[in-house]
Amino acid sequence: MRLRTTFKCLRHSVELSKRSVISPPHRLFSDVVAGEASSKPKRYKYPAVYDPFGPRPPPSDKVLQLADRIVALPPEELKQIGPTLLERLNQPKLQPISAQGFSFGPQTGAAPAKAEEKKVEKTAFDVKLEKFDAAAKIKVIKEVRTFTNLGLKEAKDLVEKAPVMLKQGVTKEEANEIIEKIKAAGGVAVME
Repeated sequence: MRLRTTFKCLRHSVELSKRSVISPPHRLFSDVVAGEASSKPKRYKYPAVYDPFGPRPPPSDKVLQLADRIVALPPEELKQIGPTLLERLNQPKLQPISAQGFSFGPQTGAAPAKAEEKKVEKTAFDVKLEKFDAAAKIKVIKEVRTFTNLGLKEAKDLVEKAPVMLKQGVTKEEANEIIEKIKAAGGVAVME
């Protein structure tokens, strides 16, 4: 009995697939009407050039004649068309764009203009401890602690690594003060 019901279910599913009651996925979105199984889907022609603004009407005869007259003009008069049209149509004049600050790679035709460049004055300086007297090590460590806000151990480790950068990005006056204090303590510092 069970075998018979299983066989009937299988036969029924085969018949349903033959009838195509359920459309296959490739036919769901086609332009074919459900009753017309023999007709082919519509094929759309794609334009040779994509135009994002859609189809445009053809230009009028007046515009075509004007275009022919412009093409026939000599090169000197062709150069005058743009500025004249801008003036007649009350359009603002185009301003030149500055290329200052942009690098366009090596320029072969231009001579280097390094003489015109101004030297930029340095505003931030670095203080470097070059060396120190072994007898004045403790005094140098105390001075380093005053302007670096380091603890005793960190300042000692920093001084023992000499030559080492003590402070970076300070003004010229502040750098000179630090150098003088380290010199008075028994060390040698330089400004970079």
